[in-house]
Amino acid sequence: MHHLTRQRFFPLVLIAAAVFALDQLSKYYLLVHVDLPIRAPVHVNAYFTLVMAWNRGVSFSMFSRMGEWMPVILTLAAVAISVLLVRLALKSPHRLERIGYAMVVGGALGNAFDRVRFGAVADFFYLHVGALGWPAFNVADMAIVSGVGLLLLTLMRTPRDQQN
Repeated sequence: MHHLTRQRFFPLVLIAAAVFALDQLSKYYLLVHVDLPIRAPVHVNAYFTLVMAWNRGVSFSMFSRMGEWMPVILTLAAVAISVLLVRLALKSPHRLERIGYAMVVGGALGNAFDRVRFGAVADFFYLHVGALGWPAFNVADMAIVSGVGLLLLTLMRTPRDQQN
């Protein structure tokens, strides 16, 4: 492995592994210790509730009714996309961009692991104002959204002549 590639690879692995571990630890705690699958929603405050939601699709439960093979297809897609994102990250000269890719990879693999284990992704966090709310999400989802945000930020900050 080339020195520069190795220098970029290990921080990517650490960030992705930390995201994956934090996601899986939070899921373990909420599934096993809080026992959310058999509990009524836990109202933390007026805007935040812990709920149990099994997402068999992707974002906002899209493709959730596409059959028993959908978790396998989504898992394979997440792994393939993660490999592509790692390759892109290793080529990027921008640290924030590499961090963004690593966050997306860690989150994607965390949700993919749920699909392998449970056939669905475990979501718990529900933000709402009265009856209006955001679909339930998890730590992996937060990492994916934050990682994409970093990627967009680096895209906006990179001069146009360096984007090609």
